[in-house]
Amino acid sequence: MTDTQTALVVGASRGIGLAITRQLLEQKSLRRVYASYRDRETAAGLLEINDERLLSLKLDVTNPDDFKALADTVKTNGDRPDYVVHCAGILHEDALQPEKALSQCRQDKLLRMFQVNSIGPLLLARALVPLIPKDRPAQFAALSAMVGSIGDNRLGGWYGYRASKAALNQFMRTLAVECSRSHPQLCITAIHPGTTDTALSKPFQSNVRPGKLYSANRSAARILKVVSAGEPSQSGRFVNWDGKPIPW
Repeated sequence: MTDTQTALVVGASRGIGLAITRQLLEQKSLRRVYASYRDRETAAGLLEINDERLLSLKLDVTNPDDFKALADTVKTNGDRPDYVVHCAGILHEDALQPEKALSQCRQDKLLRMFQVNSIGPLLLARALVPLIPKDRPAQFAALSAMVGSIGDNRLGGWYGYRASKAALNQFMRTLAVECSRSHPQLCITAIHPGTTDTALSKPFQSNVRPGKLYSANRSAARILKVVSAGEPSQSGRFVNWDGKPIPW
C-alpha cells in the first residue's frame, strides 16, 4: 500500500468500515482518506477522528445523487482515488430480518437488500471508476459474504441476503471485465470478511463457533492485506479473508 495516494471508504461510520478507515490513516504515505457515513447519530466514532487528511462525507448508498456529489468533491479536490473499499451493507434493520422460509419473502424487503448490498457498490463504481488512475496500480473492493456463494449454499434460507451478495459478486466480476480494457492496472475484489463482531452479526453470534468471531480491527487488517496484494490479473475475484478463492 506504500504507493497509495488517496483512499476512499464507503460505510465508515462503524464496524469494519470504521476500522479500515483508522488503519488507512496509519499509513503516513496517504495524502487523503475519504470516508462516508449515512447517519451522524451512528457516526460518532468516525466524526471524532482528528486527522487533517480525513474528509468525512454524508452518503446514502441508495441515492445516486449522493454518489455524484461524492465524485464531484473528489474531482474538485484534484484527487485520484486508487484505493476504494465499499463496506456498507445490511442483513437486518427494523422490520427487515433474514428469511427462514419462502413464505417470509416480501418484495419490498428483497428490493431493499439489493439496493444496499448489490446496486450501491455498482453505483459507487460508476461514479468513481472514471476518476481512478490508469497509469498506476489501483484497488477497488467490496465486502461480500460467503453465503453469497451459490456453489457453497447447503443450508438455504436468507434468500434476500444470499441473492443480493451473489448479485454483488456478478457486478464486480462484470465490472472487472470492462475495466481490464479501460483500467488495466486496476484489481477489483469481492471479499468475505469473516464473521465479525459488529451490529450486523450481533443477533446471530450465538451460532458462531468458538474462535470464529473476529474483532473489527482484525477483520479490517486482513481485508487491507488481501486487497492490497491484489494483482490486475486477479481482477474480478471472489475471495475469503485469507485470500483463498470462494466458489461462485
